[in-house]
Amino acid sequence: MRKALLMAAAGVFWISLAQAQTDILIEVDTGRTQGLFTKSTVLMRAILAKPAKPTDTALLYFRGYPGISKIQSVADKERNLQPFMRKNQRIFEEEGIALVVMDCPTDQWASCEDNYRSSKEHADDVRRIIAKLKEEHGLTKIYIMGHSMGTISSRWLAKNLGNEIAGSIHSSSMNGYNKSGYANSLNGFDYSSITAPMLHIHNEYDGCQHTPYRTVKGYARDNLVTVRGGIAEGDPCGGGNLHSHQGREEVVVREIVSWIKTGKVDRFIGE
Repeated sequence: MRKALLMAAAGVFWISLAQAQTDILIEVDTGRTQGLFTKSTVLMRAILAKPAKPTDTALLYFRGYPGISKIQSVADKERNLQPFMRKNQRIFEEEGIALVVMDCPTDQWASCEDNYRSSKEHADDVRRIIAKLKEEHGLTKIYIMGHSMGTISSRWLAKNLGNEIAGSIHSSSMNGYNKSGYANSLNGFDYSSITAPMLHIHNEYDGCQHTPYRTVKGYARDNLVTVRGGIAEGDPCGGGNLHSHQGREEVVVREIVSWIKTGKVDRFIGE
């Protein structure tokens, strides 16, 4: 009898988890084709983690290096979230924010570089995803977020989408020199051209040479949340270390959620 009760309780637990949110593959036709001889349709894909309770708010997330998600099914969601986001998905769900893992379109899977990310074409491709989120899922309040390499997209989209979005978040922004030329399009970027609210979040001792804190501090001004403390272990530009908020994962995600809900900027978080 006791065993049966435990099994029943376990069943209820897993059912409740399954009902917490639903992962949905979003796919749109960009209107482009690729291939010299056998033309194939260029697709833009994303994965929507839709909370169980109704919401109108979505956060479109652009991952860090290599910046290309190669989404083909909802099974690709976990590997395309940096650990600080993956470990704290429940917070977005609990707070009624639909997390949307974004990809580059299939014609950019070889190398989704600055020339595409800074283009109006990129903005138009994302508009198609946004339209589907609005029309089919009632998600009308759209925020854009990039981490590291993903901030190339998040900043250009913030500029090119204007007030079509509710705001943009830029985590560990890439600005420093790198041999591949990533983020060169942001040299001299005009932040005054961004009309929707924006938030920058960055560890003050980020050790990645491509994402120097001092550069962000120079332009972010009152829109900067400085993360203090954390764990400086592993690749300084990888999915951990201070660059990716290791040791401060939850406090960073809660700050992102708080800003989306209130617009308040906490100048320092962590220690």
